[in-house]
Amino acid sequence: MMKNTKYLVLSILFMLTMVLSACGGSDESAGNGSGDKENNNSGDNGDKLKLGQETITIPYVSWPSAIASSNVIKVALEEKGYDVNLKQVNSGAMYTGIADKSADSSVCIWLPNTDKEYWKKYKEDIEMLGPNVEGTPLGLVVPKYMEDVNSIKDLAKNTNSVGDETEFTITGIEPGSGQMEVTKQQVMKDYGLDKWTLQPSSSAAMATSLGEAVENEEPIVVTLWSPHWSFSKWDLKYLDDPQNSYGDSDDINTIARQGLEEDAPRAYEILDQFSMTKDQLASVMVKINEGMDPAKAAQEWTDKNKDVVNKWFKNLK
Repeated sequence: MMKNTKYLVLSILFMLTMVLSACGGSDESAGNGSGDKENNNSGDNGDKLKLGQETITIPYVSWPSAIASSNVIKVALEEKGYDVNLKQVNSGAMYTGIADKSADSSVCIWLPNTDKEYWKKYKEDIEMLGPNVEGTPLGLVVPKYMEDVNSIKDLAKNTNSVGDETEFTITGIEPGSGQMEVTKQQVMKDYGLDKWTLQPSSSAAMATSLGEAVENEEPIVVTLWSPHWSFSKWDLKYLDDPQNSYGDSDDINTIARQGLEEDAPRAYEILDQFSMTKDQLASVMVKINEGMDPAKAAQEWTDKNKDVVNKWFKNLK
């Protein structure tokens, strides 16, 4: 009987030990699972959660300055984990895309003058983040060897020389762009350029025509703006605008769709902090004009200017 009792006690102790071990193992396993889950949330998964919306769509117009700045901000956003979709569009589509939320942001908005009609139409549906490049003039430009033409009003006076030689044509850029609209609706009326035609083309075609004219020292009048690589390549001058029809210098601004701050707060913060000087932007434009791929030119600039780029990230959480 004693022997059987002894075996019974040992069996009970053994069973208790197994139960306690199982409970301890279960606690430890739960602890590890919790830890793994926490680690996952603070790792790649956590980064994605912080990003919120992961793809940012940025429309831009085909101005050299817009191509350069859009590619630079693309590099910056991608450095922080975003996929960036750049879309080249016309000015109207750029504004409507941000307004109807099919696109997220644009960094090539010229205000208060050039894009004033677009801004007036869409401003209630778009969030303004402010200037990313300050003090950017635009107007009518001629080569410096056209010594007798120094003001827009000279175009009306010199119809027998400059007008005949240029066939009374101002070589423009994309139809519908802000500068073309201001030139057509305001400048040509203010200065009585009734005999003149504003010829739409593209930014690239305008620059090609300008280069050919300069090479042959022929007169030409073009719509142009700063910063632009052509001022580094050729001796050019703005025609005076005594009636201030083009207005004072614009700033290039960043806009965002409504709700982007909530959907992608880190991207919104980078876009809000994004800024360059005219010389910095021009240096990227020159590289692109010399044949470098825009994405590569932007990457090269950001790699060499980490002190500037890091300022765009300073408030990230």
